[in-house]
Amino acid sequence: MEFKLKSGRVIKMKKLISLDDRDSLMDNIKYEMNEDGSMKSISMMNSTITKWIRTCLDGNTSDEELIKWSLEDRTEAFISFQKEIMKGEETASK
Repeated sequence: MEFKLKSGRVIKMKKLISLDDRDSLMDNIKYEMNEDGSMKSISMMNSTITKWIRTCLDGNTSDEELIKWSLEDRTEAFISFQKEIMKGEETASK
């Protein structure tokens, strides 16, 4: 799957993300909720985004490469990968 970021950068997601990697990625996100159930904050975003990119990006994930990415590109890649991985969560098993 390919995604075109707002900056024009085109990224490709690996075809297969193992269940163990998927679980590890999902466990890395720490949400803090308000009393009404709305999201208050997400913790550890920089390390979480880097982990998602290194795990999901089909391409160069070296420090030298990722340091060149803007925060906007990193965030947009993370959101794109997260949406793709969470698609399976929308359909209940039979």
